[in-house]
Amino acid sequence: MASMMKSFVDVTPGSQFPIQNLPYGVFRPSAGASPRPGVAIGESVLDLSVLADAGLFKGPLLAKSNCFSQTSLNAFMALGRPAWKEARTTLQKLLSADEPTLRDNDTLRSKAIIPMSQAKMEMPAVIGDYTDFFSSKEHAVNTGTLFRGSRELALPPNWVHVPIGYHGRASSVVLSGTDITRPRGQTSPPEGQNGPEFKPSALLDFELEMAVFVGPGNQLGTTVSVDDAAQHIFGFVIMNDWSARDIQKWEYIPLGPFLGKSFGTTISPWIVTMEALEPFICDAPEQDPPALPYLTEKKRFTYDIPLQVALKPEGASKASVICNSNFKYLYWTVCQQLAHHTVNGCNLNPGDLLASGTISGPDDGSMGSMLEQSMGGRKDIMLEHGGSRKFLKDGDEVVMTAVCQGNGFNVGFGACTGKILPVKM
Repeated sequence: MASMMKSFVDVTPGSQFPIQNLPYGVFRPSAGASPRPGVAIGESVLDLSVLADAGLFKGPLLAKSNCFSQTSLNAFMALGRPAWKEARTTLQKLLSADEPTLRDNDTLRSKAIIPMSQAKMEMPAVIGDYTDFFSSKEHAVNTGTLFRGSRELALPPNWVHVPIGYHGRASSVVLSGTDITRPRGQTSPPEGQNGPEFKPSALLDFELEMAVFVGPGNQLGTTVSVDDAAQHIFGFVIMNDWSARDIQKWEYIPLGPFLGKSFGTTISPWIVTMEALEPFICDAPEQDPPALPYLTEKKRFTYDIPLQVALKPEGASKASVICNSNFKYLYWTVCQQLAHHTVNGCNLNPGDLLASGTISGPDDGSMGSMLEQSMGGRKDIMLEHGGSRKFLKDGDEVVMTAVCQGNGFNVGFGACTGKILPVKM
């Protein structure tokens, strides 16, 4: 049984990266070294290029592939689920406690297994396109109520029929740990003035999201069915979709988010595969009214992924948890999102990023943005270690985490972090 598997690599109890996980990333083993694919195991990174050079990927789909000699995971993503399963089977065998191939080869083992503290993480893929959805009903109701003044009028009439989304800016998607500079832009005219202001955003916010990387894509003019969509999803990351609410409010009508979003979007470095998440499959929320046929899944499912957001003010010794939510709350599933994305013939490519939209739950403690928590700035968000916030201040660090608890093991995503720097004038 997978829950009983053990690795010869030291994995401490409670680790996010046991042999049951094996998330993929791209890293440099030392300064000046080229980026290469790896997997996380305990507090180490397994260098897949070393294993490939040693001829340890012997399966028919990977033996002749050079995907692990690349500087990104795009080529591996493009191979599809049979190749991903072949790789996972090989890696779990090589890392298992009773397999001598890597365990007993001191030279190979020391070259292939790098302390995580020594590795420098890089973007896992070249992201050609990035789409952000709006798939949490709770978030849509909360924000709609703020904007329209009534819960009865909160949801647009199309929301329960269509997975709403917009095309984001791929160039400003950054890796966890990258600082985010407070943006400037136009905001709504102050009371008594006719024209807008141009100033630093005063309503800077985070959005708790998850995102999936696309594996095999589809040709322009073709579609991916909702029941085949899972075969096109490589894996999941945590995402922080930073948002300047005052800039967003002024610009989003009639065409939607633009400069209020494109100044920075942060993702966690490790991509957790759907195979690793299988123990956490659960029922997705019931949809009422029923989805149109092209969005109706034969087997409707999602994942039980607990999510947490903590905020650490500059100079503080501890971070304060301000949100506990869960991926399972999303009304539209990732398979519905991907199928809808292609239903008009739009082509997806390996490495494309599809984000969930803000993930909020049914109670106050599960709201995935400060906009919701502060009721649009009308209420203080109390920090458990002192102080309060309505929106983010310079020097604030936001830390997002996700850890699934299995039977005797955890499957984690690492951290998705970013610190707010003052505006550059």
